[in-house]
Formats: sequence, structure tokens, C-alpha cells
Amino acid sequence: MAVIRTLHLQHISFIVFSILILHIRFSDAIQRDERQCEVCKAVVDKFDASVTDADRKSQSAIEDKIVEVCKALRGKEERFCWYIGASPTSAAGYLSELAKPMMNHLPSEKICDKLLKKDAQLCDLRFDKAIDWNTIDLNKLRVKELKKILEDWGEACKGCAEKSDFILRIEELKPKYVKKSEL
Repeated sequence: MAVIRTLHLQHISFIVFSILILHIRFSDAIQRDERQCEVCKAVVDKFDASVTDADRKSQSAIEDKIVEVCKALRGKEERFCWYIGASPTSAAGYLSELAKPMMNHLPSEKICDKLLKKDAQLCDLRFDKAIDWNTIDLNKLRVKELKKILEDWGEACKGCAEKSDFILRIEELKPKYVKKSEL
């Protein structure tokens, strides 16, 4: 009788432990899901905003709009365009998988879910965390990070040799690129 009771307790312990592990894994999946396909959704929304009702009648018209919008994008959004084949140097070709659902007014979440099934790297792209201009100390950033700020703004720092040169350039351009509400 004691052996049966011990086996029964071990069985219950195993079940409780298994449920706990599943709960932890499931909650991690939910947290990861929040940022999944964030670049895809943002770019598809931009595509959708640029497409008129007249364009929605033709798949090729939508594809042309996508290519046109991609020309103005930078950073992660530009990388997404490269992944889908909307960039001149792209090897992939997912424009038709993007244009067809847009013809039917499918929301960006659904379109990105379909693209995820085709190529997972399309949804692996994540936006960089926004800089809090109220608390950031540019002197504590590395030169690489300072260059990235300028690159994101589409600016260069010609003749910059020292870290202080990059900081001066960023401070010079900050009023142009940083909203007053962010300062």
C-alpha cells in the first residue's frame, strides 16, 4: 500500500512539474509574440496607405507601389523590402504573395502571418529601441552607436575623427530630427 501511495505521489509531482514547465514556455511564447513581425506589419501598413482603390484592381499596380514605397525606406524597413524582393539587389521574390492579399484588403497582421509561413526571417526583423533623448548621455555611447544615430537620420559626419566630433554633429542635428516632445 505504501508503494502505491509513493508511486501515486510521484505521478502527481510529475504532472504538476510538467504543467509548470508548459506554463513557463507558453508565457515566454506570448512575450516573444508581442514584437513578432513588427517591421513587417509597419511596412505593410505603409504599403497599404499608399495603394489607392484603383490600384487594388491590379496586382502589378500594387507591386509597383510597393517598389516605389521601398525606395524611400531606410534601416530595418529597407531590409524588409530587400527580403521581399522590392529592392533592385534582391534575390527573393515575395511581391506577389504580398500584393494578392492587399488586393482583398487583408490586414497587415494576416499578410505577415502568411509571409511568415513562406520565410521566417521576414518576421525576425525588429525595430531598434527608441532613444530616450531626455536621459541619454552621448559621451557614454560608443562611436559605433553614434555613427548609427547619424546613419538612421541619413546624415554623415565628414571629417569626424574623434568621438567628440560625432557628438557635436549629433547635437547640431538634434533639433532637426528629434521632436521637442522627446527632448
